[in-house]
Amino acid sequence: MLDALSLSRLKWRSRRGLLENDLVLAGFFEKHAAGLDEQRALGLEALLALDDGDLWDLIAGRAEPAATLAADARAVLAELRAGGAPAPRA
Repeated sequence: MLDALSLSRLKWRSRRGLLENDLVLAGFFEKHAAGLDEQRALGLEALLALDDGDLWDLIAGRAEPAATLAADARAVLAELRAGGAPAPRA
């Protein structure tokens, strides 16, 4: 598991300029932060290295990941696609 400081840094780095990415990444952390391990954190880091538009295209399924994208990044991408944004609050 990630220590609190590493998790905090990853959350901060996950803040994006595109609202859709922010919502999906916030939902991911809401669901998976407690169990996030080093491998999945590396996968998320690889995805965060992408431009906002490219990242959103991957999450939305409008683009498929490059063959060179690491397996851990592909696994996190699958979680992002499945998890989506958190449910709206009433």
